[in-house]
Order: sequence, then C-alpha cells, then structure tokens
Amino acid sequence: MTVKVGIRRCAVYTRKSSEEGLEQDFNSLHAQREACEAFIRSQRGEGWRLVETGYDDGGLSGGTLERPALRQLFADIAQHRVDTVVVYKVDRLTRSLMDFAKIVELFDRHAVSFVAVTQQFNTTTSMGRLTSMDAPCIASGSDEFRR
Repeated sequence: MTVKVGIRRCAVYTRKSSEEGLEQDFNSLHAQREACEAFIRSQRGEGWRLVETGYDDGGLSGGTLERPALRQLFADIAQHRVDTVVVYKVDRLTRSLMDFAKIVELFDRHAVSFVAVTQQFNTTTSMGRLTSMDAPCIASGSDEFRR
C-alpha cells in the first residue's frame, strides 16, 4: 500500500545583523540558506518543497519585526503561499521573546510550522510544538548576558 504524502511549501528566512561581509560572493546569508535548503531536500520524501522566493535580511537587527524580507514572508504566509518556515537558528527570526510570541500566533493562525535546522526545533511534530517557547527564551537570555 502506498501512502500519499502532501506537499509542504517551505520558505527559507535568513538574517545577518551587520552588513560586514555581505559584499562577499559567499557570505553568512548564503551559508544559512544552503543549510536550510539541504534540510528541505532531506525531507523531500515527506513532501517538502522549497519556495523559490528568497527571504533574506542582511544588515538588520533581530530585535525588531520591521525587516523587509520578514514582512514579505508574513504577507506570503497570509496569502497561504507558505506551509513551513525554515531558519538556520531561532535567533535569525527574532531575538525578542515578545516578538516570537507574535510570530507563533501568526504561524498558528495560518497553520504554518517552523523549523530551526541547527537546534532540533521543529513545530511540524507534536513534541516540537510543545517545546516551541523554549528556544527564544534562551536567545533572549543570551542577549541579556552580553549587555
């Protein structure tokens, strides 16, 4: 018996706080994207497919949601063009616990899941949804320790 797997449209979001190195042929945004795309390819048998739109914010802080590529990602989610958001690490999406709660609410409203490929963070699973608030607490705390 063959089980039919549904298609999961996956968007990769990347961010780098500083503009340093962005002019290079291969930079941190490219490395993040490569890792995320490799993860998506590894899930191809589960129906995961890369959304071709690039959502890349270079030289912008994770302390605000006012980032052009992030705003475009949110708009595409609202238009039901994305099923899963894939990032390299949770703090690429946001460093603010309050903003993370807003993002999770948006994702929940549109049935969008979230994966951080280097942190075993995956809300496509029930255990991942259960632990979804831990990672931003750690990211937010690490900012506090740096001050």
